[in-house]
Amino acid sequence: MKWGDVPLIEIRWHGRGGQGVWSGSAVLAYAAIKAGKYAQSFPQFGPERLGGPVTAFNRIDDEPIVERGPIYEPDIVIVIDPSLVKPRYVSSLIEGLKPGGKLLVNSEGDPSSIRSQLSIPDEFEVWSVDATTIALEEIGRASPNTTMLGLLLAATNLLPIEYLEEGIRWRWSGDVAQKNINALKRAMKEASVDRVKEVIRA
Repeated sequence: MKWGDVPLIEIRWHGRGGQGVWSGSAVLAYAAIKAGKYAQSFPQFGPERLGGPVTAFNRIDDEPIVERGPIYEPDIVIVIDPSLVKPRYVSSLIEGLKPGGKLLVNSEGDPSSIRSQLSIPDEFEVWSVDATTIALEEIGRASPNTTMLGLLLAATNLLPIEYLEEGIRWRWSGDVAQKNINALKRAMKEASVDRVKEVIRA
């Protein structure tokens, strides 16, 4: 996937209240609009916002976006909460993910181990980075949303990095913005992938 040659991209985020799920989604949409794309960002909250389940969505396209509902068949799933990277949650995380789609997870584990432990089908690409540790070390708090945006850039090259940096400076200011940019860049360098496996049928 290269900047400028992709039609509609749909992204679904999974996390919990207080982890910056919606903020990350909003920064991505802002960056896409600044890059000349059309974009949406909208959340879906669970019964309790702080610590409760939060889902957010992005649509990014070269053309005006008519659809306004939730995303049921994403191209990319971003799992910002490491406690969700467990077998009992995997079916809901990859639900509707398109064949060849990308699963991006916040985890200390390497992608091949994550695929094995969670029994993730070979048709999906698995990416991981220890986003929480990076956020703690670079930002000073366990808010890994911008770190996961770095993983997204590593996995897709969806937008030039300068637009994500602009989006971060729109959402935060001064030293806080720079720390988040540092976290994004570090995540890009530390990202790991287990790519789609070719399935050979008899």
